[in-house]
Amino acid sequence: EDPESFPPLRNEAAVRVLQGRMKGIQGHCNSCYMDAALFSLFSCTSVLDSMLFMPFPLCDRNVQGILRDEIVNPLRRTGFVRASSVMHLREQLTDKGQCSSFTNAEKDPEEFLNLIMQQILGIEPLLKLQSGGQKEQECYCYQIFMDKQEDLVVPDVQQLVERSFLSSDLKLVEIPSCFIIQMPRFGKEYKMFSKIIPSLELDITDLLLDSPRECCLCGDVATLECS
Repeated sequence: EDPESFPPLRNEAAVRVLQGRMKGIQGHCNSCYMDAALFSLFSCTSVLDSMLFMPFPLCDRNVQGILRDEIVNPLRRTGFVRASSVMHLREQLTDKGQCSSFTNAEKDPEEFLNLIMQQILGIEPLLKLQSGGQKEQECYCYQIFMDKQEDLVVPDVQQLVERSFLSSDLKLVEIPSCFIIQMPRFGKEYKMFSKIIPSLELDITDLLLDSPRECCLCGDVATLECS
């Protein structure tokens, strides 16, 4: 049988299904990093639905089935996922991965994404980055690194991405099919910002390598770029 699928939640449906008590993904035993990542990737967007259905070369169909049938479909259908379903996935990740603490410890979301996308499902990297003219690097998500800046009290995602790319001398080699960004606000001990405003659209024009852009003085195609 073809696996059952439910479309991502949009607009009024998202509010109706996801708002209220006992909604979202139930937390248990330091699962917050995974709960937040799964909710972000699947609740209201279909851009990564290939993870749920495609027979990738290295794909573990058991893990794929748990992800689709026990987490994503219930989340989109009823707006709620039990902690036991996430634990089932965590147990499988522990079996397949090199780390024995996926079921009880808090992890970096990037570690989770790399394990499930690369080692378990065999998905091609989503991002191609280049730093300072060096060899391009491939990855699945981008983690924002930046020094504390006093003028940013409540920043938005656009500001954080631009400043992080600038401080690391980074460029996107090509427009990504999916741009997963990890905010500098995580972990139990340290929060760089008390709040971050989501940017509903992200302008990556200035982040693209060799992308034609207009001169801010004359309006023609720019030949020089000032950081």
